[in-house]
Amino acid sequence: MKRIVAGVVAHVDAGKTTLSEALLYASGVTRRLGRVDHGDAFLDTNAIERARGITIYTEPAIITDGDLELTLLDTPGHVDFSAETERTLQVLDYAILVVSAVDGIQGHTQTLFRLLGQYEVPTFVFINKSDATGADVERTLAQLRSRFGDGCIDFTPADAEDVGALAAQSFEDIAMQSERAMDAYLETSVVDVELIRELIAARRVFPVYHGAALHMDGVDALLGGFAHYARQPRYPQRFGARVFKISHDAQGRRLSWMKVTGGELKAKMVLPAKDGDADGEKVDEVRSVSGAKSTTTDTAPAGTVCAVSGPERTFPGEGFGIEEDAGDPTLQPVLTYTLLPGDNDVHRCLLALRELEDEEPLLHVVWQERLQEAHVQLMGAVQLEVIEQLMHDRFGLDVGFGEGSILYKETIGAPVEGVGHFEPLRHYAEVHLLLEPLEAGAGLQFASDVSENELDRNWQRLILQHLREREHLGVLVGAPITDMRITIIGGRGHLKHTEGGDFRQATYRALRMGLMESRAGVPTDCTELDVARRFGGDVREDEGDGDGVSTDGAEGVSRRGARIRGVGNCRLLEPWYRFRLELPQESIGRAMSDVQRMSGESEAPRTDGDYAILEGAAPVSAMRDYAMDVHAYSHGRGRLALTFAGYRACHNEAEVVEESGYDPEADLEHTPDSVFCAHGAGYPVKWYKVPQFCHVAMREE
Repeated sequence: MKRIVAGVVAHVDAGKTTLSEALLYASGVTRRLGRVDHGDAFLDTNAIERARGITIYTEPAIITDGDLELTLLDTPGHVDFSAETERTLQVLDYAILVVSAVDGIQGHTQTLFRLLGQYEVPTFVFINKSDATGADVERTLAQLRSRFGDGCIDFTPADAEDVGALAAQSFEDIAMQSERAMDAYLETSVVDVELIRELIAARRVFPVYHGAALHMDGVDALLGGFAHYARQPRYPQRFGARVFKISHDAQGRRLSWMKVTGGELKAKMVLPAKDGDADGEKVDEVRSVSGAKSTTTDTAPAGTVCAVSGPERTFPGEGFGIEEDAGDPTLQPVLTYTLLPGDNDVHRCLLALRELEDEEPLLHVVWQERLQEAHVQLMGAVQLEVIEQLMHDRFGLDVGFGEGSILYKETIGAPVEGVGHFEPLRHYAEVHLLLEPLEAGAGLQFASDVSENELDRNWQRLILQHLREREHLGVLVGAPITDMRITIIGGRGHLKHTEGGDFRQATYRALRMGLMESRAGVPTDCTELDVARRFGGDVREDEGDGDGVSTDGAEGVSRRGARIRGVGNCRLLEPWYRFRLELPQESIGRAMSDVQRMSGESEAPRTDGDYAILEGAAPVSAMRDYAMDVHAYSHGRGRLALTFAGYRACHNEAEVVEESGYDPEADLEHTPDSVFCAHGAGYPVKWYKVPQFCHVAMREE
């Protein structure tokens, strides 16, 4: 039995779920053809999916066709749920990319193909809706070859009874993809099936089929071709598994969806322990799931997908055994929303959101203590509506969300050392951190560069744990920090007085103090007089505490309030969209002018018949509502496709910082100040004075 896991992916409305239903019907899994628009699709098991007619969650179905056991994963097509799709790609052996013969290659289609390449997933293509008004299979195939390469080859069999009997032109096109294939073709006028399978597995060849899934046209050819050309991966004997989804069943039990990639997963086994965990979690039950049908099984062999109950700490992307944890999805939310709880208890709402976050980590639920607000990150309006519906249906909570705002991030432009000291009476910890900027998109990296003779290994591990355990905020607008390497370079504990929580406090304060130093752009060994001179102020005693620096300049600081205008070496980052505009040629001048106005960038426009194509990138803040403008000035003939293109330096940093009104020292939950002890009592020390008080010498610049 050849065991393969394949995913069906597509831009929304290309007919992806319809094709999945057709494959189930053709293979005898279902006795009637389910339809999305009728709300009876086998793979749309959720009530919200049936009501909306879209796929929100990845759902499996098991197909048996001859010697093929195919686990088919139907993925979301809407861009708002693309993170779920991307996580599913990580467990696929093959993918079936569905493209509409009417609409051709759309923006999200290109994103999906790029992600399939990133995760090295061999791909079959099905051109759907070939019988619809305006459909053009040849044009769509030409688009595929133009956008994705000459490896997109028509695999429609010349003989319906023989899936391997390809047309002469198809063999010629295959031969062009490798020297070995060309040699075989020149000798025999065909290419051996094993070599074709090899080229498909290596993503050198992408078999293309076409038809109309709703009417079962071309479905048998696709299924037969897939069974003929796809090959089962080789799985090792050592255990391996990857989690791609978390859900909760009707009884509220938490389920971890896994693909087994080595050995076998058995009920009652203990999953391998991860770094930092003393023990692994026990698997209570293993389920084989196909649509709404769930069967309890004793074991899941390599190459299968199963749902596991028992583990409570798993997360999407987690690897076990031979599998490493996956990185963050490429597709990320760019908007953050504030929960409006209405008459509901806000903490009950927060617990409900935490459960949804367990299933979709990119929701990134954050409780802002100083504002008494819950914030979530979302991909767009459709996901927002689904979250509201889930809160109502699952938890009985009618809530709303405020208008979405841009999700900024912060980083630094130069290395800086931060120090945190926490020493109330009978407590003690000091931490020194080196903050260094990394290239864009690198995220946060953590390391230690201190001898165990200076700082015990257990304390070092504890500091690294505290660095990883929560989201750290910047000091410009209070946005999450990124693109930094944070290294332990010094510290001290006390044999009698140090507790674990002491290093947590010292670590948080050290990181925050370093960010404040970076924002000020002030050397860490400067005196108050140096600060005053740097910012054009005079030293004087403030009334009440004798600890002040007066400044008169616009770019000054008040050491009493530490309100620092200007950003020093801190950098504000904003999300950017990669865009593709298809417009009537008479509208291209307006579009290019708009891109320039939005501080974006674009390539030279190209022509495609009566249309012009403009591609480029621009800030999300400028483009988020641009689709309505395009529709207006192109009189409904223009199309705008947007994909997340990462973070770049904010184009209007000063304006955003000023409008945010964020005071980093008023955020007591993320204080940069330290606590020292004298005469049997602890006392606070402002962040800019800590270098004068710290017990471990700072590194020389």
